[in-house]
Amino acid sequence: MAKTILDIQGLRKTYGIHEVLKGVDCAVQEGEVISIIGSSGSGKTTLLRCINMLEEFQGGTISLDGEEIGYRAEGATRRRKSEKEIARQRALTGMAFQQFNLFPHMSAAENVMLGLVKVKKMTKPDARAIAEKWLDRVGLSARANHYPGQLSGGQQQRVAIARAIAMSPRLMLFDEVTSALDPELVGEVLQVIKGLAADGMTMLLVTHEMRFAYDVSSRVIFMNQGVICEEGDPKDMFVHPKTERLAEFLKTSSFN
Repeated sequence: MAKTILDIQGLRKTYGIHEVLKGVDCAVQEGEVISIIGSSGSGKTTLLRCINMLEEFQGGTISLDGEEIGYRAEGATRRRKSEKEIARQRALTGMAFQQFNLFPHMSAAENVMLGLVKVKKMTKPDARAIAEKWLDRVGLSARANHYPGQLSGGQQQRVAIARAIAMSPRLMLFDEVTSALDPELVGEVLQVIKGLAADGMTMLLVTHEMRFAYDVSSRVIFMNQGVICEEGDPKDMFVHPKTERLAEFLKTSSFN
């Protein structure tokens, strides 16, 4: 039986009086590739940001490899863990964002090396070897010494993915990583993610690429207004949606 990597129970997140996540329950098994779909404002990105503790959340628990993330219970109260402990936990997940967030004054290899040297305390030669391995894996070995300004958007996104994966995360999070790209560059990034899925990497992907979600996912989660409205095998969900809301969403999406 596959090991549970991520376990989310009763997750609630509010901004002022606006409740964005309304008691989300979700479990991710080792090696699963789960795509999270839904209309804008349904809570998809917020869910990923809570998992990576980029957002505080007001209720529920998130556990990664059996370890509760971000907070600890002290009697009837809940206290945020120390920033040092949260930083250690955050390193258990890798995250690639809509924007590439590369340092413009660093080469592709230096961007990938940075976390290995600063967080994992590796020597520069060891970090360089790992950076070169992952840049090769995403098809950019020839661009290792190029700066972000010398790379296309798709190449920059692939560097960002290599940077996240180089840290050996237990879980990889992708937040609409193709949304800032020109259409002709989308395919090269999706191909990298497909390759990682084939390698057995555990992934959660927020995506609006419905055909990609259908092809690559072991499971799809459809979010609507802060809750999981429907989830299951993509072949079933996309062809025979059980809820009217998912059927409506698919009609207006890029899936055909």
